[in-house]
Amino acid sequence: MPWLFSTINFSIMTEKNIMDLALSFPGTESCAHFDRIGFRVQGKKMFATYLDKNNTVNIFLTTQEQKVFCEMNVGIYPVPNKWGLKGATTFELEKVPKEILTEALLSAYQNILSTKK
Repeated sequence: MPWLFSTINFSIMTEKNIMDLALSFPGTESCAHFDRIGFRVQGKKMFATYLDKNNTVNIFLTTQEQKVFCEMNVGIYPVPNKWGLKGATTFELEKVPKEILTEALLSAYQNILSTKK
């Protein structure tokens, strides 16, 4: 399925675009997270982080969602550590259309809303 979005014209997402998109979800705030910008639902866990130096977003999906998104596009893959085994997924913004990124962020955001803390 990687070919599915290969013919779509899209502009590369920037830090401002990511900030605007992630913070557009109700109750979302940004926070420092090591060398990244984190996005979380107020009073709850983070659902994504952005790293400026390589223009990537790590999105915290379920392992089942991770599998589906990784099959969609070549610029999407599990984070190469223990977090990746739990669903943390890297999205290379030069390769991933905004529509896919938006859907992944929304899934992660909704997952956090559905948890108790």
